[in-house]
Amino acid sequence: MSAMSRHRVGLQPGRSLRADRRRSAVMAACMLLVCRADGVALNPSLDVSQYAHASWKISEGFSEGIIRSIAQTADGYLWLGTEFGLRRFDGVRAVPWEPPLGQHLPSSDIRSLQGARDGRLWIGTFNGLASWKDRELTRYPELDGQTIEALLEDREGTIWVAGWAPSTGRLCSIQNGNIQCYGEDGRFGSGVTPLYEDSGGNLWAGGMTGVWRWKPG
Repeated sequence: MSAMSRHRVGLQPGRSLRADRRRSAVMAACMLLVCRADGVALNPSLDVSQYAHASWKISEGFSEGIIRSIAQTADGYLWLGTEFGLRRFDGVRAVPWEPPLGQHLPSSDIRSLQGARDGRLWIGTFNGLASWKDRELTRYPELDGQTIEALLEDREGTIWVAGWAPSTGRLCSIQNGNIQCYGEDGRFGSGVTPLYEDSGGNLWAGGMTGVWRWKPG
């Protein structure tokens, strides 16, 4: 059986919701820096002039809105999640993604993206979760009304979904089309924001009530 345990209580009386969410974002950054410190350093043997960069402008299809998330799918496309919708980037131009006729995302405000190994693009929005594969859009009503702040695919191919809501946030796992959610008992407070899988296969989730570890085995 897998088990979830809380490692540090993080909610303090009197703090605003905005402060709590900012604290969770800082927590996620700290997790990333501690666990992947080698990924943020430049190569000291290279001069700054040896680095190349390219930039794209609104005239080349980029949105005026904030790009909140970037993911790559198995076909090589980059997907950009913005506050005004989803865009697909082929290395030259970014074009708005349009759902099939008669269908729509839970919200046009895209908060998180995850390109899974099976080619599916998971799309976390301000008001729920969807996925896109083989020109088919799938929605997940279990997460309607949740702001999906983070998505993660673990080593076993399970998709983990971090949801936030003013009432009760959730942490959900999706595997082989089956979805299971946790947090209805209020253990995460209003929600979960950062997610991280360590080298031992443990899932770490930063909730409004503290840091939680999901231990396999």
